[in-house]
Amino acid sequence: MQTLFIGKNLIFLPHVQSTNSYAIDLLKNVKLPEGTVVHTLDQTLGKGQRGAVWASESGQNLTASFVLKPHFLELDQQFFLYQIAALACYDTIAELVNSSQIDIKIKWPNDILLAHKKVAGILIENAIQHNQMYWSVIGIGLNVNQTRFPPELKASSLKLVRDESFEIQSVLTLLCKHLEKHYIALLNSKFDEIQTSYLEKLFGLNEFHKYEYQTEIKVFKLTGIHKNGLLMIEDELGEALVVDVKELKLIY
Repeated sequence: MQTLFIGKNLIFLPHVQSTNSYAIDLLKNVKLPEGTVVHTLDQTLGKGQRGAVWASESGQNLTASFVLKPHFLELDQQFFLYQIAALACYDTIAELVNSSQIDIKIKWPNDILLAHKKVAGILIENAIQHNQMYWSVIGIGLNVNQTRFPPELKASSLKLVRDESFEIQSVLTLLCKHLEKHYIALLNSKFDEIQTSYLEKLFGLNEFHKYEYQTEIKVFKLTGIHKNGLLMIEDELGEALVVDVKELKLIY
């Protein structure tokens, strides 16, 4: 692993219910070094946002959790962890497919789209002690070689786009490299640089799209992301709103 610390302590599990849950249980009982990665090829009960289950075909995809200890972050800066995780996924995918011909976008708050279909998801679980960030577990699921998905998922994979198989360990190595790069930028307080890069890759920025909002279908323009992760939008009359993930669902 050609990194300074992310992935140097790599825990491979033949199968596990959830890499995030496994990493969190370890953190509660063992002093894990920062950068520890829990990786499996068979996650049987992966977790997604809002209680959803992340389904992954055994042996075909990358499922891993990354342990970080961002004590330097203020509590209202936690969303920067999502930003660097999304940027790491974006950079990894862009390195493996032709990003000049295939559209790659970050879909707020936690998905990566490849040719308008979901190819990766991110789930971050944080621990706070004494009003300070204590540890963070960044769970990433990336569809690599799976070729069949339920239609309602609107999902894709690297193999479906490139028509070739990928070695999952090599994909993980790339992901570790890119996550470390962005985490070091965060450690060096390059907040503006990170947010600018994130917004450049954000799906729907400054465009009108349909959203489900308060049980109704409405049209909004995404105008930005607040530092705490809330979405900044405008309706068709120019009225500005700030909403969180539980209030708004993109229809695409």
